[in-house]
Amino acid sequence: MTESSTMIETIETAIPRAIARKKSSEGTSPLATQRDIPRATVRVVCVDDHSVLVEGLRAQFAVDGQIKCVAALTSAEDLIDTVASQRPDVAILDIEMPGPDVFEVADRLRHLHPETRFIFLSAHIRDGFLASAYRCGASGYFAKGDDLEEIVDGIKRVARCAEGTFVMGSKVRARCQPPKGRTTRAGALAASKAPAGGPPKTLLDSLTQRELEVLRLIGKGLSRGEIGEELARSPKTIDGHQERIMKKLQVFTRAELMRFAIREGLAQA
Repeated sequence: MTESSTMIETIETAIPRAIARKKSSEGTSPLATQRDIPRATVRVVCVDDHSVLVEGLRAQFAVDGQIKCVAALTSAEDLIDTVASQRPDVAILDIEMPGPDVFEVADRLRHLHPETRFIFLSAHIRDGFLASAYRCGASGYFAKGDDLEEIVDGIKRVARCAEGTFVMGSKVRARCQPPKGRTTRAGALAASKAPAGGPPKTLLDSLTQRELEVLRLIGKGLSRGEIGEELARSPKTIDGHQERIMKKLQVFTRAELMRFAIREGLAQA
């Protein structure tokens, strides 16, 4: 099953569930719900060209009662003007959309409207995307496959947390580098937040510059002998680099290394 189909299945399952909870809550007494009335509503702008996702978020916002979508855009082209007119607390940005580069627009947004925080919501979790999100000043990164309740909770955390906080969804946390001494995927799940004052640590960050270069050449389809000639090293030395790269990235075949390099933009297919 592809990431996109998993995302759609998650959303389509969550929308009816969210609507059912909303109807159920409408039948409760005023006294039962009065304690849950929020003191302030988080105003949100959604920027995504997937209408199913936007509608799913709207339904979950209605259930939660503390978030309001004040505008929905299908590209980042009009984001700056929309933020200027709507003054949202949080902007939710898809990464791969038609129109201008979303990271460049987000960087402009940060300088023009620093009071509005923004998070990225993507079908793909890539080390390069994570690094770009942090560099342009984002306050969070979630996967579209994350549960809608988790995404909504993350939006509220971003709206209310201290500046400089970087909130990640569970699937993004799992992608990040595990704590020192743990090399399993289960260990990666324990890395729940970015280190103070620094970007989230990903598996790619664990590689040395030489290992990154070897990975790039593997992604280009070069053999161990060709990589050795390119870097003026013996094939045996290249084998050692490859073994360490595989261990750090938690992959088991050379084919997986090639796919990883292409996916992260280190090489082209």
